[in-house]
Amino acid sequence: QVWFVESGGGLVQPGGSLRLSCGTSGSIFSIYTMGWYRQAPGKQRELVASITTFGNRNYADSVKGRFTISRDNAKNTVYLQMNGLKPEDAAVYYCHTHPPLLGYYDWGQGTQVTVSS
Repeated sequence: QVWFVESGGGLVQPGGSLRLSCGTSGSIFSIYTMGWYRQAPGKQRELVASITTFGNRNYADSVKGRFTISRDNAKNTVYLQMNGLKPEDAAVYYCHTHPPLLGYYDWGQGTQVTVSS
């Protein structure tokens, strides 16, 4: 079963913006804190941002002030607005619960973000 469906990635120039979306089931969305993660080639997957069911947000230091996580409870969707993109932001972006409940839910396919001029 596919639990998380990410979309919105693409190729953008440095300084550009993208908005990522992640849809999931209501049973997950309504209960868990959600997170956006990313994995660049040769690097470990890292947490980029998280948002609780109450809307409390946390960000990795590397994206503070540039990325904004949000959630639409009616659509069971979590978003990641990414502004001021840098080459080092290039990665495959995934969403999952935070922390990831990997014994219950597999990772989705992710969405590729490429930042290049």
